[in-house]
Amino acid sequence: MRPLDTPTPSRLQRLWLSETIRLREAHAGPLEDSEANRRAQTQGGTLSERIQTRAWLLGERDGQVSALQHWLHGARLAGLLLLLLAILSGSGLAVAALGDGLRPVNVFWALGSLLGLNLILLFGWAMGLLLSRDSTGALGHLWLWLSAKLARDAQAAQLAPALLLMLQRQRLSRWGLGILVHGFWLLTLLTALLTLLVLLATRRYGFVWESTLLGGNSFIALTQALGSLPALLGFSLPDAELIRASSDSPLANESARLSWASWLVGVLVVYGLLPRLGLLLFCLWRWRRGCAALSLDLNLPGYSLLRERLQPSSERLGVCDAAPMQLHQPQAGHHPFDTQGALLVGVELDPQRSWPPALPKSIGQAGVIDSREQRKQLLEQLSRFPPARLLIACDPRRSPDRGSLALLGELARTAGSTRIWLLPPAPGEALDSARLGDWHRALEHLQLPHSDSLPLSWLEHGHD
Repeated sequence: MRPLDTPTPSRLQRLWLSETIRLREAHAGPLEDSEANRRAQTQGGTLSERIQTRAWLLGERDGQVSALQHWLHGARLAGLLLLLLAILSGSGLAVAALGDGLRPVNVFWALGSLLGLNLILLFGWAMGLLLSRDSTGALGHLWLWLSAKLARDAQAAQLAPALLLMLQRQRLSRWGLGILVHGFWLLTLLTALLTLLVLLATRRYGFVWESTLLGGNSFIALTQALGSLPALLGFSLPDAELIRASSDSPLANESARLSWASWLVGVLVVYGLLPRLGLLLFCLWRWRRGCAALSLDLNLPGYSLLRERLQPSSERLGVCDAAPMQLHQPQAGHHPFDTQGALLVGVELDPQRSWPPALPKSIGQAGVIDSREQRKQLLEQLSRFPPARLLIACDPRRSPDRGSLALLGELARTAGSTRIWLLPPAPGEALDSARLGDWHRALEHLQLPHSDSLPLSWLEHGHD
């Protein structure tokens, strides 16, 4: 189990991982969390902060933190794919609107190509916002699906449901997905605008309007109504004579082409780009405001059960947690912060053995750990005063069971450097070579150095 140093989690990530661990325990049963609870208590803070610390420590141990980083990486890749799709879509909209320049451009057909799908989906988003409590939408589902596929981590499958559940509880998913949707369409329309300007600058287009149902007066009123707001921003507004003259064939004079081109660009900016930009900023404001108020629901069963373990009202002796449904593999490590001094401790040694050995006064002695209470007291002491060098004495005549190895790993994570001393047998007594081999393999798996003799020089001075 590594400390909370790399990577540095954001507040949202800590809350997200807490929800992931809660869902995992709700489906698979309680995790073995004695060390995580102890370290969370040592770090202190409110109950919510301790739950987040516990979840992050468990996530580092069991792989959820790594899966979260993989999921975020996959989400970034999915975002880049959507960005590429937006650029290609915007370019396609502009090309479809103006054509190849060999035929006149029907201004309302071009306007429908540029804004039609955008306005339909914008209306659908607004109706979903009013009628639905929370919805991810098609684009949101696509992004979540791509993120999970690109993460390529089995543990990442639990992260997306936890994120959506946490955000929906606070009604934040609509604003987060709104940022994605409006950002996608803003980029699409911006690309369409730039492509439109490039095409208008490099080709000569003639503009006409054609309609079977609308008469000239109706078309003039509609054109000027749509162009009134863009005209306030400086875009051209064709007059009635110009609009009427463009009904049969494109006008050859340059001012007519410039007037229609400016009108088309202005309508795209005012009715396409600016609404999407405004909605993007609004969703971003609501998202940040909601994230600042986001917190854990401590009344949920998964969190309420942790209250007594992380903020105990009194210490209870001799009470053991229920056995977890799935055991984790013990791991070793080291303490990365300030450590000092050297300490010798024995683990489940024979009472008949002479202990402790004669040591210099500079080396501390923690006795022998034989009970759960002694283990808890020593771990709490080492959490407050981590030694620079820790020597753990073990009896190789005992089998290296899972509990002993888990204790060795837990002790190693409280010290700057750790070694295992496999005690020699009593005079006239032989060691079981198979059992000694089991010890060597187990310690190599834990990546803990070991020796058959007392490493006094290392314990006293830090080197051999």
